[in-house]
Amino acid sequence: MKSMYHQLLSLLFVLGSLQINQLTEACSCALSHPQEAYCNSDIVIRAKVVGKKLLKDGPFGTMRYTIKQMKMYKGFEKVQHVQHIYTDASESLCGVKFDINKYQYLITGRVFDGKVYTGLCNFNERWERLSLAQKKGINHRYQLGCNCRIKPCHYLPCFVTSKNECLWTDMLSHFGYPGYQSRHYACIQQKEGYCSWYRGMTTRDNTTDP
Repeated sequence: MKSMYHQLLSLLFVLGSLQINQLTEACSCALSHPQEAYCNSDIVIRAKVVGKKLLKDGPFGTMRYTIKQMKMYKGFEKVQHVQHIYTDASESLCGVKFDINKYQYLITGRVFDGKVYTGLCNFNERWERLSLAQKKGINHRYQLGCNCRIKPCHYLPCFVTSKNECLWTDMLSHFGYPGYQSRHYACIQQKEGYCSWYRGMTTRDNTTDP
């Protein structure tokens, strides 16, 4: 009887461990080029996070970050001014963590019922870590390519199948993201109707925020 009791405890422990492992591994995101993140987002802003509060809704809760918005690049028609960003409190559920009163962030997200939500699968990065080309892309260049499709290449051979595709090969040379194309190129639609990679000037100009 005691042996069966110990076996049952062992089984429950194993099942509990499996559930915990599944939970911690629950968040998985497909790699995306920053241009895709921009084009697929409802909101793109630059902001400093100045506070946070854990909201007790659901088993893990929702983290509400209070932000000081510096600039909005996309989403004027959905939200005039963003004051709060919402994300899952648990990183295993793709919740993102921001430092308070330290950095300016580029934040991308979706809008539901007037609230802005983001997560690990969105493109969120400290502003000073962005390349000059990424800052230019966020300012004006990425929107020129939202009708284009960035096609990832994981294994050779790779090829485009339509004129609106740009072949993204960072996964081959940089073992994933971020790579050279992610940091320095945008996929832009040309006058002839086809899309191709474009790299702008490497020096600072007036179209780029510091």
